[in-house]
Amino acid sequence: MRSLVFLLFVAVANARLYQRCEWARILKSHGMDGYRGHSLANWVCLSKHESEYNTRAINHNRDGSTDYGIFQINSRWWCNNGQPTSNGCNIRCDELLTDDVSVAINCAKRVVRDPNGIGAWVAWRDHCRNRDLSSYLAGCGL
Repeated sequence: MRSLVFLLFVAVANARLYQRCEWARILKSHGMDGYRGHSLANWVCLSKHESEYNTRAINHNRDGSTDYGIFQINSRWWCNNGQPTSNGCNIRCDELLTDDVSVAINCAKRVVRDPNGIGAWVAWRDHCRNRDLSSYLAGCGL
């Protein structure tokens, strides 16, 4: 238990809060623009409403699962937080809380390949789907 607390502390200490355009550039450099048919603006919108672009965001859900990181990846299905899990991304949940966003991006790519696709994220369904998302890339020079 003590080592898990230490790992979480280290993860939070290395976490980062991105600016919108900076995050859009990072997503683009990781191949997210058009990934599985979703524009870069969809990914920026999703992460804005899930975490405010915060790699250390954590949300405890009523069902006992926890959402982690900039994409709010759920522990029940996608990562291992020490509880029974499907661990579809084959990672520890605390890996989603660091400034190494490649882990979170690779896991988000895995999630979107699932039958629910990008609709797996409630924030995307509630705030991004079928909306004008041009403001999420405005002024970013992308």
